[in-house]
Amino acid sequence: MSVWMSTGYRGDMRWRFLLRPGWLALTAVVICFAVAAFTLLAPWQFRRAAQRADTNTAIERSFSIPPRPLRSVLATHATPTQNTEWRRVQATGYYLPDAEMVVRLRTVQGEPAYEVLVPFRLADGSNILVDRGYLRPAEGVRIPDYPAVPGGEVTVTGRLRADELDPQNGEVVHQDGHRQVYAASSRTVSAATGVQLELGYLQLVDGAPGVLSALPLPQLDAGPSFPYALEWLAFGTMAPLGLAYFAWREATEGRRDDKWSPDEDDPHDPPMAELADRYGR
Repeated sequence: MSVWMSTGYRGDMRWRFLLRPGWLALTAVVICFAVAAFTLLAPWQFRRAAQRADTNTAIERSFSIPPRPLRSVLATHATPTQNTEWRRVQATGYYLPDAEMVVRLRTVQGEPAYEVLVPFRLADGSNILVDRGYLRPAEGVRIPDYPAVPGGEVTVTGRLRADELDPQNGEVVHQDGHRQVYAASSRTVSAATGVQLELGYLQLVDGAPGVLSALPLPQLDAGPSFPYALEWLAFGTMAPLGLAYFAWREATEGRRDDKWSPDEDDPHDPPMAELADRYGR
């Protein structure tokens, strides 16, 4: 009994290293990482993959649907949604060139670019923001000269887009004789110009009156988000397993040099001197 109790006690003692500050900190880090991988990182990538799939589906569907009048697709004061974004629509009205603005710090097909935004007044009196397309910088960073919008009433064709999030919260930069913003957003342009705009904007297609270089459509591929989500799940699983493995190594192989000795406090165990005399030194 005393041998069993001593062995069991020593077995429990092998795991006391887990209470050391270093091991406690490592365990906390691993647990936090695993929780984040399963509850934050992997779901975030799954959502990105789902959004990419929805975008691809909407773009593919838009090719099979001919352009329709704007108000038959998007009602007044409505916001483009998953069901209407990327749809091709036609709008009749005239441009408001005095409220034109330029979006800075853009990248189109891997190269720097500017985008040109201008309000467009519809026949019903409402205003919608139009993205005329992009320009390549001149002399490295300067906005080049570009054609003005046509005057008078025109009918334009474009794709409905939802407003972008503005990372600079509506900041306007005055440079090269142009007002420049950081996002294609009707809210930002409306606040900067005083023109009341419907939510969302219209991205002009090739051949539309006033278009510059039409923005290309996103590539229709699944992207890396779904594999990234699986990787986060794998990492979240491997981290606790790795911790358990190294803890087991520490408790077993790291203690091989430790030898069992009798419990000196147990009166039923013979003293060491008696054992030495009995079996020889």
